[in-house]
Amino acid sequence: MIVWRVVAACALAAVAAWAGARLYTARHAPALAERGIAVPAGEASAPTFSDLDTAGGVPMPVKIPELLPAFTLADRHGRATSIESWPGKSLVINFWATWCAPCRREIPLLKSVAADWSGRDFQVIGIAVDYPDKVESFARQFAIPYPLLVGEQDALDAAAALGVESPAFPFTVFTDHAGRVVALYLGELHPPQATLILSVVQQINQGKVDMAGGQHLIAAGLAQLQIHPEG
Repeated sequence: MIVWRVVAACALAAVAAWAGARLYTARHAPALAERGIAVPAGEASAPTFSDLDTAGGVPMPVKIPELLPAFTLADRHGRATSIESWPGKSLVINFWATWCAPCRREIPLLKSVAADWSGRDFQVIGIAVDYPDKVESFARQFAIPYPLLVGEQDALDAAAALGVESPAFPFTVFTDHAGRVVALYLGELHPPQATLILSVVQQINQGKVDMAGGQHLIAAGLAQLQIHPEG
């Protein structure tokens, strides 16, 4: 059985045209190379990227796994930390970098999600593809309360394991409490999109909708938001 995935907000006009508003899949998503930014290890904080803005959501040709792959990265203090360190939680995994303008704009929203959804067994985790000292300075300056994992090539490898081999930051992965990947959102998240996806993941966790049905709900809702954006 084919499991459909969300890969980008800006692909939603095409998604809406599909029968049943199905979620975008890797083989249907066009590659927009001019909007996708490769981030080689050791260059994540290059000054030439300092004002880069890749907001808006970019469809990428990705093959997303059904289950969250296991990987380990260093935390802010250099301790090796497995992504499996939050068993039973639905994860909101945000890949970002300090030089990325839309990543910086997302921080207040992610802080709100961390505060508002923690009581519903959701855990926000930031994965910074960047230098540890820059991440630590940024995290202190902006009082980031949720766990941060940091890496260079190893963080890029984690992104590739999720199907995003040429990452354009930011992108966010949503899992249910069983570790199944429900959606992958490329581009800057906004409150309506985040609330929609989180609410559907909660319904999946509660058994009110199955995975396929939940993904259809997300696709239809995101398509509607694309046609009638709020704010």
